[in-house]
Amino acid sequence: MPIHDPALPGWLRLGLIPGVGDVGVRRLLSAFGLPENIFAAPITALAQAVGEPQAQRVIAARGDAQINAHVDSALSWLGAPENHLLTLSDSDYPRDLLDAADPPPLLYCKGQRSLLAARSVALVGSRNATAQGLANAESFAAALSHAGYCIVSGLALGIDAAAHRGALGAAGATIAVIGTGADIVYPARNRDLAHAIAARGLIVSEFPLGTSALASNFPRRNRIISGLSRGVVVIEAALKSGSLITARLAAEQGREVFALPGSIHSPLSKGCHQLIKQGAKLVDSVDDILDELGPGAMAGQSVPPASTRPGTPPLTPPPALHPALLNALGHDPVSLDALGARAGLDPASLSAQLLELELAGHVAQLPGGLVQRLGA
Repeated sequence: MPIHDPALPGWLRLGLIPGVGDVGVRRLLSAFGLPENIFAAPITALAQAVGEPQAQRVIAARGDAQINAHVDSALSWLGAPENHLLTLSDSDYPRDLLDAADPPPLLYCKGQRSLLAARSVALVGSRNATAQGLANAESFAAALSHAGYCIVSGLALGIDAAAHRGALGAAGATIAVIGTGADIVYPARNRDLAHAIAARGLIVSEFPLGTSALASNFPRRNRIISGLSRGVVVIEAALKSGSLITARLAAEQGREVFALPGSIHSPLSKGCHQLIKQGAKLVDSVDDILDELGPGAMAGQSVPPASTRPGTPPLTPPPALHPALLNALGHDPVSLDALGARAGLDPASLSAQLLELELAGHVAQLPGGLVQRLGA
């Protein structure tokens, strides 16, 4: 929607009325059409649509100085060429999201707005991910990008950030759905990543500009992550992870749900195992996802045959470097003492071989003196 559209201030004002909420906004739109008709309606008609308390809030918002200031600030923000506002009345409002329950009336967007029409897959998971989980997220995102999919995630630390990096590294597209205003970067550690996404992908928020990182915002934004996607892949999740909320919403929206299995001893695998028990498709390569969803359709990208699709673990042969130690390591995190006993190595030899494997990218040191194998 261009910023000179005379309806735009009304949409912004409608989204800023305190205490009305998305449901109230949609009821008002259903009853009166465009925002200009809502703000011109008498209180008796408004009350019939949303009740007396909310009708009073609409009336008060007509001349509210604080709301006026927010509208002016948003119009100024929209003056930048990469900043956009989509409303429920826009023809290019994402169809999949529009058909889902509780679509947000407004979407503040920063970056490549056309990506909202892309064929997308969401990758989500733990903020406190393991080294293997981060590697899986990045490589699955890269492979799905090569297959023509836009990668959707939430810009959180851990799995989300790794998924975005994987997509950008594969020269693919990515959408970050955030729980703050579109003018705020959270967490601050992802500032450079957020700037890269705004330049080459898209940042999306339903929250007004200036909205800070409230805890209640993040579970709410998950319905947009799933709503924009054909399927949701849970890479790594504990039993109480917010990623399970995204998976549940995806199932309710009729999306496919996928989960990567992990060690039975890892707390960060238990959420994925629960999803698999509940009917999510077990995934151990990107082919499992593509077999279900089909190829993507990003413009200018071709879909490689299944035998050559890059990036999904484990698609490469086991490394020749210290195969006996890797065999003793297995795929679960293990202490150095236990690994030394398994492999029959003294501490000095064990340390030297692990250092070579770590430098080659085959193992990772974990907190608590543990070590874990990466990939095959």
